[in-house]
Amino acid sequence: MTDDHTHTHVLDFFTPRAADWDSKFPDDGPAYAAAAELLGLRPGDAVLDAGCGTGRALPALRAAVGPGGTVLGADLTPAMLEAAVRAGRGADGALLRADVARLPLRDGVLDAVFGAGLVSHLARPEADMAELARVVRPGGVLALFHPIGRAALAARQGRTITDDDLRAEPRLRELLAGAGWRLESYTDEDDRFLALAVKQS
Repeated sequence: MTDDHTHTHVLDFFTPRAADWDSKFPDDGPAYAAAAELLGLRPGDAVLDAGCGTGRALPALRAAVGPGGTVLGADLTPAMLEAAVRAGRGADGALLRADVARLPLRDGVLDAVFGAGLVSHLARPEADMAELARVVRPGGVLALFHPIGRAALAARQGRTITDDDLRAEPRLRELLAGAGWRLESYTDEDDRFLALAVKQS
């Protein structure tokens, strides 16, 4: 699948859903906040929400890094970024229309990356995870999150869960290792999926 084809697929999927995305999943806020807390951010840190959508993680990320920290939200879909602005979340971070495969950031400038629902939408998962590693300092943290677990999400989508899912622990561990990350913890429960990884030096 080419990047252009994937971009079209991502835009086609998310653009019509952007306007009512938050109202469709109104109870996810606390789960985003809890996941953001586990990044271990400190005041003054710099963090990216990769594939930020409507920016639901941005308030929690801003709270963690404080007014002196840097919060960026990057998404490929203009309608999602517009929805983030309408929800007032542009005040919590700088919103960028950007592809996570080619981030407009220097090497090692971030302390952490947060990615909610990101993995299944990547065109080239290992290369894209390596790009996220490029912009994070050694020892920085990556959180891959979803407010429901793999089995619950598969049931919602009317499909069965399989071992070749990129978010299955053995596959994800291998994917991250090949991209410069070490998987530190893995949680896949009905009400949360969260994988935490550390950038290798």
